[in-house]
Amino acid sequence: MTGTNELVNVAAHLPAMAARVPDHKAIVWTTRAGYSHWSFRELNEETDRYAHGLSRIGITRGMRTILMVRPSPQFFALTFALYKIGAVPVLIDPGMGREKMVECLASVEATAFIGIPLAHVLRVLHPGAFRGVRIVVTVGRRWCWGGYRLSDLRATDAQPFAMAPTSPDDPAAIIFTTGSTGPPKGVLYRHGMFDAQVQILRDHFGIQPGEIDLPTFPLFALFDPALGMTAVIPDMDPTRPGFVDPQKIIAPIRDLGVTHMFGSPALLNRVGRYGAEHGITLPTLRRVISAGAPVPPSTLETFGTMLVGDAQIHTPYGATEALPVASIASREILGETRKLTESGHGTCVGRPMPNVTLRIIRITDDPIATWSDDLVLPVGEVGEIAVKGSVVTREYLNHPQANALAKIRDGNEVWHRMGDLGRLDETGRLWFYGRKAHRVESNDCTLFTEPCEAIFNQHPKVFRSALVGLGPRKGQQPAMCIELEPSHAGADHAALISELAAMARQHDHTRGIRTFLVHPRFPVDIRHNAKIFREKLAIWAAKQLDASDNPH
Repeated sequence: MTGTNELVNVAAHLPAMAARVPDHKAIVWTTRAGYSHWSFRELNEETDRYAHGLSRIGITRGMRTILMVRPSPQFFALTFALYKIGAVPVLIDPGMGREKMVECLASVEATAFIGIPLAHVLRVLHPGAFRGVRIVVTVGRRWCWGGYRLSDLRATDAQPFAMAPTSPDDPAAIIFTTGSTGPPKGVLYRHGMFDAQVQILRDHFGIQPGEIDLPTFPLFALFDPALGMTAVIPDMDPTRPGFVDPQKIIAPIRDLGVTHMFGSPALLNRVGRYGAEHGITLPTLRRVISAGAPVPPSTLETFGTMLVGDAQIHTPYGATEALPVASIASREILGETRKLTESGHGTCVGRPMPNVTLRIIRITDDPIATWSDDLVLPVGEVGEIAVKGSVVTREYLNHPQANALAKIRDGNEVWHRMGDLGRLDETGRLWFYGRKAHRVESNDCTLFTEPCEAIFNQHPKVFRSALVGLGPRKGQQPAMCIELEPSHAGADHAALISELAAMARQHDHTRGIRTFLVHPRFPVDIRHNAKIFREKLAIWAAKQLDASDNPH
């Protein structure tokens, strides 16, 4: 990380771009008449106007400020205005559900709240969760809750705002995890980490100023002004990427000459199938990045039919707490690692980034207070992935138990336990084996999700599979849940299960799986629609087996 005496503010990239290419498009969005945009100069001026207005009503450096605004020009301007002030925006996925969202926001102990009317309704209905909030701003029509309207705060004079002299260690934002393996947790980002992420994204992926990005995950769009890219706000529900209208992704890529795109595996699967079916090509796309869950090789292959020339799909590995950790591109996957993945050797996620130190440590569910090299496993052995470096967060907010379970002190440094299992091969590549919490410990052996599911995902009628363990941790009964391809929704379940059982017997690591259950549609996370909620599937599977044992 940068020296602690250096001034680092992620918002500083915006006025720099406004000075360098003032008339270049910074944000593009869809309107009824087509497309509209703000230039870098206009975005920077709007940000200054909001910064002056928010500062005038008492939002100050270090103040935790809940921001609940849909992807829009205002979302960009408000976020960078808060960065310029040195305030700490709290960013959360509304799709996690009201109960979880209220619990998360209560844990933040925020002082300010900026949101659309629907967000304020939530605040009014749950006043106890927002006890510390004393500054409220409504983006849109204000009803009975008082406070300020954003339109009234926008300064008429776009004088440059004196940016807060933040250091690399100053808090920059609080971003919540998806909660795919437990309650969502607030991750504290610092300005130095944001700065390191910008540098590694630019250097590793070769991103050039002037490129055009279609970021289908709103938070990733915030990197675009710092990278000098135009951000095209897609016309989609960001909490349902797996159900996106493919034409609303393909059209702006073609219309605007998009060169860079982020999409979850679920979105790539849907858009790729549509593109392959209709013979669509996207010649302007130079690279696609997909993350949030392992990307099936079949999805890379299908979406890849739309790419031209040297364009590739990159699948970086990481988490809200540490991103990016490693990366690999589709050409290496399809040409080399795919065969190993499909035979049950895990999913290759590439080599660690240059500024990330990565080790595989022994598997334990207990806290590890202090780092020791004795924790590290030899090359080839499966264990938990632990990382440290400039793109790795040091703590969760107000969550000592989570910090104890996920963080390891190493002098002045902190290792983060990813909660994922994997191994390193002889060439230094990392192979992902699934979440630690999802491993199944039967009486005979320990089963890992990725190697087992890869076998059954090759069946032509299977859309995806999910290994779950039934019963207490030791001596669990493994069960494989199956979601069918939509075109095979009416398949004979008994015949399919017989075929899957035969596949299981052909591999040592799946031979102990004898229970197969067909599920109508897997529960998945709201951020990427790709992480399977196996805890919910395990409860469902146990009920199915109980019902079959007790039919009356």
